[in-house]
Amino acid sequence: MNTNRYNRQIILPEIGVEGQQKLIDARVLVIGAGGLGCPILQYLVAAGVGNIGIVDADVVSISNLQRQILYTLADVDKQKVVVAKAHLLAQNPDTNIEIYPVMLHSSNVLDIFQNYDFVIDGSDNFATRYLVNDACVILKKAFVSGSIFKFEGQISVFNYQNGPTYRCLYPEPPTAGSVPNCSEIGVIGTLAGIIGTMQAAEAIKIITGAGEVLSGKLLLFDMLTMRSQIIKFKAIESNKEITKLIDYQEFCGDFPTDSTQNINAETLQSWIDESRDFQLIDVRNPHEFERDNIGGDNIPLDDLLESIAQLALQNPIVFCCQTGLRSAKALEILAKEGIEGNFYHLEGGI
Repeated sequence: MNTNRYNRQIILPEIGVEGQQKLIDARVLVIGAGGLGCPILQYLVAAGVGNIGIVDADVVSISNLQRQILYTLADVDKQKVVVAKAHLLAQNPDTNIEIYPVMLHSSNVLDIFQNYDFVIDGSDNFATRYLVNDACVILKKAFVSGSIFKFEGQISVFNYQNGPTYRCLYPEPPTAGSVPNCSEIGVIGTLAGIIGTMQAAEAIKIITGAGEVLSGKLLLFDMLTMRSQIIKFKAIESNKEITKLIDYQEFCGDFPTDSTQNINAETLQSWIDESRDFQLIDVRNPHEFERDNIGGDNIPLDDLLESIAQLALQNPIVFCCQTGLRSAKALEILAKEGIEGNFYHLEGGI
């Protein structure tokens, strides 16, 4: 052990040499090397956590650089886990880092999770969060959960020492498309740093036994006011009886749209150039539409069924949004209601 490197935390009575050795021996898996994952990873490596796994199938894009502080312009289009490992080893070469450039799903999650003491979830979608929860319940592992939205964030520790699980707080996922992700609604970069750092702090507390872990407590943070509050919640025993994994895309209503219902930007532009008779509907919220749009009518997704009279059902109708998620959801809503028409959604968004 390099005591000089970790001197500032070793001299803390709550950590000491024993706590530092626990950090070195720990095996921690981090889900996501994005906005939350970057500060989580950097602070775990700096603290001397000896064995870290990173799961992320994505590549670095230029829009990541606003908040994903492990990466530089030279890393664009490279695999995140590969770049992250290189940067982290430059920070602390004594850390053993395993990378998993894969999407988590029911067929691989248990094999990956079983090699680690606990999990830190920095994912950005509900299907992964429920998958992480259920896998941790089956394997009896704790996990630190964090999420961010615009200027607000939240963090909790689930399944810790027989404590409440994610399903105890969120029994059911929100309706698909009802909660826009960061690429649709936006997020301030520093918020990711704040919440990610808090997740790393909870991990260090779990490993060393210092302090009080956020088990059965949800910490809410508002960056605009710098106010935080803690909401307590109790365990529901039936949520600890999970024995098998399910299809989490289906559970969260995140169904892929039939490719025949997609229209790409080039085709849409040709329709416009040809003055083709069709209707363009932007299903984002009014403030998003006013900020930037490609024309058409604005009918928010939540108002779609109440606004059927505004749809020119005799013509092709193209739905669009920021990324294509809500426009795909519009097609699903209409199909479930049995509303017939020649519907498309703009693939990839505006």
